Amino acid sequence: MRFLVISDIHANLTALEASLAAADGRWDRAVCLGDLVGYGPDPNEVMDRIRALGATTIRGNHDKASCGLVDAEDFNPVARKAALWTRETLRPENLEYLKQLPAGPFEVDGITLMHGALRDEDEYVFAPAQALQGLLEAPQQVSFFGHTHFQGGFSFRENKLEVIQLRPGTGPGFAALQIKPETRYLLNPGSIGQPRDGDPRAAFAVADLSHGVVEFWRVPYDVEAVQRRMLEAELPEPLVLRLAFGR
Repeated sequence: MRFLVISDIHANLTALEASLAAADGRWDRAVCLGDLVGYGPDPNEVMDRIRALGATTIRGNHDKASCGLVDAEDFNPVARKAALWTRETLRPENLEYLKQLPAGPFEVDGITLMHGALRDEDEYVFAPAQALQGLLEAPQQVSFFGHTHFQGGFSFRENKLEVIQLRPGTGPGFAALQIKPETRYLLNPGSIGQPRDGDPRAAFAVADLSHGVVEFWRVPYDVEAVQRRMLEAELPEPLVLRLAFGR
């Protein structure tokens, strides 16, 4: 089974389509780690695309805020404005779809999916100490998480915890991680729609665990086209500008 692992699309259809084109023919099943919406200009279009893929999807914090499951009071003013705009823009059936998404952790075909941390779906896992619980307690050898918009992750073997940082070269392409026996992994595919690790290219992963390989992909897309749609929608300018810098 080859998994297409995507996360944090954030209503960016252009980045999603570029990613799907690059991954074409390389996967059997799609999984999504949440935050389909928020920030970007294409919430309905992204949700229609993900639903058409039949992706196994869990919820993210922006999904919850955008459908009204939680308020956006904990969001910063820029994120709050985008969440409220999204809530007003989503079609009723897509609002209902978001409300029905399960929380992580969620097991599917031998992997564990989570948006944030193992015990707290809204926690950001940046540091090794934060990753340790997920590495030790997740039910599967390989788990995937999102939320941070940073591609990479962590591994644990024989009481040694390591940070995984892989950087694909320029253009569309991937860097491969070999999955080793007796090692546990907590991996982040990165963000499709709003990377924040300094690389503006869309990020995702392809996991072929039967062959012990996870590919970390980066794919360029038409950032300016997305920025124009964001401006037309009167979304906050800081969200528009940051797409070009991957921050």
